[in-house]
Amino acid sequence: MTSRTDVSRPASAPTATAGPPPGIPATMRALRQTTLNGPQDMRLVTDVPVPAPGPGEVLIRVGAAGVNFADVMQTRGTYHGGPLAPYVAGFEAAGEVVALGQGVTDLTLGDHVIGTGPGAFAEYLALPAAGVTRVPVGWTDEQAPGLILNWATALAALRPLGRLAAGETVLIHAAAGGVGQAAVRMARHYGATVIATASAGKHDTVRAAGAHHVVDYREADVAAEVLRLTDGRGADLVLESVGGATFRASLAAARRVTGRVVVYGVAGGEATVSNWELNFTHQIHLIGLHIGVLAQHAPAVFAELTAEMSALMAAGVLTPGRPTVYDLADGPEALAALEARATVGKLVLRP
Repeated sequence: MTSRTDVSRPASAPTATAGPPPGIPATMRALRQTTLNGPQDMRLVTDVPVPAPGPGEVLIRVGAAGVNFADVMQTRGTYHGGPLAPYVAGFEAAGEVVALGQGVTDLTLGDHVIGTGPGAFAEYLALPAAGVTRVPVGWTDEQAPGLILNWATALAALRPLGRLAAGETVLIHAAAGGVGQAAVRMARHYGATVIATASAGKHDTVRAAGAHHVVDYREADVAAEVLRLTDGRGADLVLESVGGATFRASLAAARRVTGRVVVYGVAGGEATVSNWELNFTHQIHLIGLHIGVLAQHAPAVFAELTAEMSALMAAGVLTPGRPTVYDLADGPEALAALEARATVGKLVLRP
């Protein structure tokens, strides 16, 4: 895989210029979010103009659009810097390059790529050519979503930011999700003892990914269970994507002085910690992660991530995804299920 990517925040609408290239329809089916009241106000429409690729862009025929919790947050107006309604939803997609913008020379028509850009829940999507990665050989478009967002996020949390070493213990929240399963597999590969949280019905899935211990976050005191499993030491690394009350449990579960907590999600709501607590109660390393910010401000680190992902592919750790596939028209149902924590693994929409 190449090291090119662009995971900057989505804008309010897909790029539109003078019109679609020859042979491409003028309008397309897409999912439009009409309010900021949640996924139930997302509508399938058929009259969205097909974007034309501008300079440095490619137009792809979307084969699969990835569904992420950020999509849910955007429908409720809680994603920082997110789009204002109405907008064409989605920001992650894989598909076939069907048109090239001016100046694009390292991609050709027919290439299959994955990238991020506003308006991905649609039949066509314009993307910056410098921000896409080719779909790995042998993978389908439906297997590719998550390669950049999920796997790169999990790897960044574990390695360059979390500094995971063999023999350490890592606590991974929401371990049945796309990022969670990727993190479990990689942490196990790197020689860590993995403690994972998931609801009871998802434990088998998390164990199959490689977790040594699975804790039901709905029934157990997660921090107490982690301390029990580590003989009172706590986890060397905590991957925190939930927020809310779980954030407090993550702080309590981390090993004093040397423990690291990497925060990359707020699915359960906002949570805070004070400087007083960091001084007297939670003497830990607290680290923030947003993969788009990392790619923008630490491109050398992101290049290392992509190189490491290539090595993980060669080692058989990073394998083609097995997502749950919804038709485009069922996008609101997919987002509602994700919001209700009723899903396992990656979800994609098929236009």
